[in-house]
Amino acid sequence: MGISTKKRLSPADNAPLNVEDCISGFGLPRRFYTSTGIYENDIKNYWNCSWIWVGHITQVSKPGDFFVFDYSQESVIISRDREGQVNAFMNVCRHRGSRVCTEKSGSTRVFSCPYHAWTYELDGQLRSAREMGPEFDRRDYRLRQLHLRIFQGLIFVCAGDAPPDIEAGLQDIAPLIAPFNIENTKIAHHASYLVSANWKLAIENYMECYHCGPAHAEYSLSHSLKDPKSITPELISEMHRAGEIAGLPIQDFALNGSDVDMHFFCQRYPLYPGYVTGSKTGAPLAPLLGELKSYDGGTTDIQIGILNNFLAYSDHMIGYRFIPISLQETNIEVIWFVQKDALEGKDYIIEDLTWLWHVTSQDDEQIISLNQKGINSHYFTPGPLSEMEWGIRAFYQNYLRMV
Repeated sequence: MGISTKKRLSPADNAPLNVEDCISGFGLPRRFYTSTGIYENDIKNYWNCSWIWVGHITQVSKPGDFFVFDYSQESVIISRDREGQVNAFMNVCRHRGSRVCTEKSGSTRVFSCPYHAWTYELDGQLRSAREMGPEFDRRDYRLRQLHLRIFQGLIFVCAGDAPPDIEAGLQDIAPLIAPFNIENTKIAHHASYLVSANWKLAIENYMECYHCGPAHAEYSLSHSLKDPKSITPELISEMHRAGEIAGLPIQDFALNGSDVDMHFFCQRYPLYPGYVTGSKTGAPLAPLLGELKSYDGGTTDIQIGILNNFLAYSDHMIGYRFIPISLQETNIEVIWFVQKDALEGKDYIIEDLTWLWHVTSQDDEQIISLNQKGINSHYFTPGPLSEMEWGIRAFYQNYLRMV
């Protein structure tokens, strides 16, 4: 699907979605962030048809364990059944559509709809439905099952009938992140930051570091990505030398373009001298992940599809997702992972572990909301993207193709 190079845009916000109105190398038109119709289309044709990272296997470690993941008007139940299989279902009763599961997480024997008591097994099969008559066959009314993929302990789901091809990218990215042994981590902390902006603005903000220097003072002290010119060959060489000793591969990987179903990205880049991890002082924050033997002074950007982003230091990992709530409300969710057997208060301190990405996310709350306020103006027209905003170009390519 091509992107036009027309020079002038003035369609009404309620006009049909037309990617021919977009200019290559520029931001999206105003209505992509202000139109209810486009927002509904985003959920239907982008979110429902993408692989979404919803959680970690430690959240469903035993049969009967479950948790619920919500985005926009959709709600998904992830549960482990009696045979040990992890499943994902839409949290929508097959009778008259009520939400079935009303708790965010827990352990249960069955799922029972609070409206008319239709009851479902942990594998989604309808177990019982009262007074439905002799012609009723409960086998026809299981909960709608979603596609599910577990990768190195991370749980991904897709609600679409034909999910994007995820296997090719996972195969290539797997050896690059295997040393972190994500499967044997645990969630140390979870935080949400409600932003008054369309979800695409939150994604766009994460996809570029053009703003990092002006907007993130704390991040910029330690992370060389804020200024690509500061990533000298000497800095790269030192990280690679230390990485070989630590047990980290030095290759990078990217899979993107108009001819692939999903975008994948994995790149390790150096922190500034004096920092071995993303901490206030540069000092270690937690036990080394996986089988790592030492610190290399770097951090790895990981992307498994545009919606699923991670940042792996030597001693902890951050998971980032940007969950649409409504047209101009988005939850930035940040999840911190540490070694599975690490003890809070002994091996890591929550306040120290979360400091950097807490203050950075607070900055993002402000700048993304201001971005939305400006775009709401009828005088907004999109400007050209910087060379440092190449990630936004990749997002647009994927987004416009899918919607």
